[in-house]
Amino acid sequence: MDLVVQPLQSSPEFQEVEIVERKGLGHPDTICDAIAEHISVRLSRHYLERFDMILHHNVDKILLCGGSSRPCFGGGEVTQPIEIYLSGRATGEWRGATVPVHEIAVAACRDVLTQRLPELDLEREVRITSRIRPGSADLTRLFTRGRRVPLANDTSCGAGFAPLTDLERVVLEVERPLTSAATKRAHPAIGSDIKVMGVRRTDRISLTIGCALIGRHLAGMDEYAREKEAARALVLRAARDLTKREVEATLNAADDLNAGDVFLTVTGTSAEAGDDGEVGRGNRTNGLITPYRFMTMEAAAGKNPVSHVGKLYNLAADKIAGTLVAQILGVRGATCVLVSQIGRPLDDPQVADVRLLLNGTKINGLRAEVEFVVRDQLERLPELRRELLEERLGVY
Repeated sequence: MDLVVQPLQSSPEFQEVEIVERKGLGHPDTICDAIAEHISVRLSRHYLERFDMILHHNVDKILLCGGSSRPCFGGGEVTQPIEIYLSGRATGEWRGATVPVHEIAVAACRDVLTQRLPELDLEREVRITSRIRPGSADLTRLFTRGRRVPLANDTSCGAGFAPLTDLERVVLEVERPLTSAATKRAHPAIGSDIKVMGVRRTDRISLTIGCALIGRHLAGMDEYAREKEAARALVLRAARDLTKREVEATLNAADDLNAGDVFLTVTGTSAEAGDDGEVGRGNRTNGLITPYRFMTMEAAAGKNPVSHVGKLYNLAADKIAGTLVAQILGVRGATCVLVSQIGRPLDDPQVADVRLLLNGTKINGLRAEVEFVVRDQLERLPELRRELLEERLGVY
């Protein structure tokens, strides 16, 4: 492994301006990520149960075409269904046995929609089409060759960093109180389609929140305004528990209550009419979109958990960076970029570029410790696979 260890010159926390974004669990792009990942998990479990091994698959091409709707207070209707297209590659036959790929994929998709969009009528308001095909012969053979030691099935890279800044923590966490079970019971009008844009100017954090509200749970505009303010209060309470910086929040900034122009939905997501979705267009594996940080454009969700570096190297890079900060004295920040080479053992990247933000420590004396952490985390890739299959490790 070619390991490069060099200084990290700065961190977003030292800049005057910092920008961080998150697309919430009911956002159309995140819905597609969730569907792709759940299909991969369900396929992997099926392969393990029947064949005692995970077979080749990459189901990271999901497209959501938004429908049409007529939301209104006290009700509303979806007039044209949401269409979801499941695409990618998966092994549909192994040693004479057929795998019900399409049935598994559609069932997994329905599971996600039931969980994320409980107001959506799956029979009338959504259409699911599976177009998953077998993988190419060369990539399938490469996957099979890596049964003892997985071989990278792509030439790609993954990036990670640690620790999170105040703004990153705030943007990642403020969605949670809006989608919790307790909030859903107390405020059923708050939908799951939530988007957070955070901007920090020196010590002041400004949050712009898009939050779909559900018309059937609201009597009129006055109640909409009250629920909107309740959602904003939940965001501010959560944010102020995470940072000592000044925080302000604007919710549904485009609303014009006097004109009746508000973010009102039938199902709690803009997918019903206002927006489409696609895998990989939203959050990175740490749940954030961080333009001031090292990150890649890889769509991690739906890629196989055995050999696809587009998923595993992003997760491993985050683990490496976090471990470096936690375990090496004098390291206050770290980034890691791992580069694969197709056909090369997964635990032997072509290049590992580690950059350290130090607190008075000399970088020359840290190489051995850094190398130990990098190699240790790469040897733990099978643990990442187990966490992914148990759905304990998020990728969006």
